[in-house]
Amino acid sequence: MNTKRIDLNLLIALDALIAERNVTRAAARLNLTQSALSAQLNRLRHLFGDPLLIPAQRGMIPTARALELQEPLHQALEGVRAVIAERVPFDPASADLVVTIAASDYIQYAVLLPLMLVLKREAPMIRLAWRALDGRLVADQAERGEIDLAIMTPETGPDRLRSRKLFDERYVCIARRDHPRVGLSLDLDTFAALEHVVVSPRGGRFTGPADVALEAHFLSRRVAMSVASFLIVPEIVARSDMIALVPKRLIRDHDDRLIVCEPPIPVTGFAIGMLWHDRNTAHPPQRWLRDRIASLN
Repeated sequence: MNTKRIDLNLLIALDALIAERNVTRAAARLNLTQSALSAQLNRLRHLFGDPLLIPAQRGMIPTARALELQEPLHQALEGVRAVIAERVPFDPASADLVVTIAASDYIQYAVLLPLMLVLKREAPMIRLAWRALDGRLVADQAERGEIDLAIMTPETGPDRLRSRKLFDERYVCIARRDHPRVGLSLDLDTFAALEHVVVSPRGGRFTGPADVALEAHFLSRRVAMSVASFLIVPEIVARSDMIALVPKRLIRDHDDRLIVCEPPIPVTGFAIGMLWHDRNTAHPPQRWLRDRIASLN
């Protein structure tokens, strides 16, 4: 192969095509028309003497040659991007890009909302696209460039993504302000006797971390309601005699209709961290954004 004939843009196109395995998605990622990308694919096939991607019922299937090229090609392009990035000073005030972040509703409220307010002051042209988190899809979404960052519990994330811990979260108990059986503190027997609301993101489960803690005391509780979102829980509690355990950051600015107190037994919390694909590690805007998120937490 005559390397003088290689156009860097063709290699960037090949990197996107192999990752996406779909001309429409790859074209959108590269900000090209489908016809322009198809023309580049034809040039790549001629250049490598291989079909590279074969049409299938859904998208395209990479050939053995394309799979051989995938990792070394991607690493080479990341090296080029890193060299260029080191030469260009990053100014958040003038940065113009879209960053897609996958997170649960709780994280969107507790982490991304404060971040959005900061960006309005410091980086007004950076636009955030919030996506619902599906831990089963995070690795593939990151590899295809569909998300730039996932904020979640790191231990449930895929090993092939980079990660950085943000904070340890703990649970607090909430009840309505004029609850007849709850004051500024809550004893264990009352906690077990009252009706609870729990969050089950995938729906339908009526157990949570508190049940494990109660079992150690040979107690159980009655969960009267299971909901899919943390954000609705404070409203349910404020309008009923039910209580709930929620992450502390969720009610950092709670309304005056709620009592917030410590659980009468230790309830295991969880860690929150950021996960991203290696392609974004050295990218100055992405690196600045990760540092800024960390500084807020």
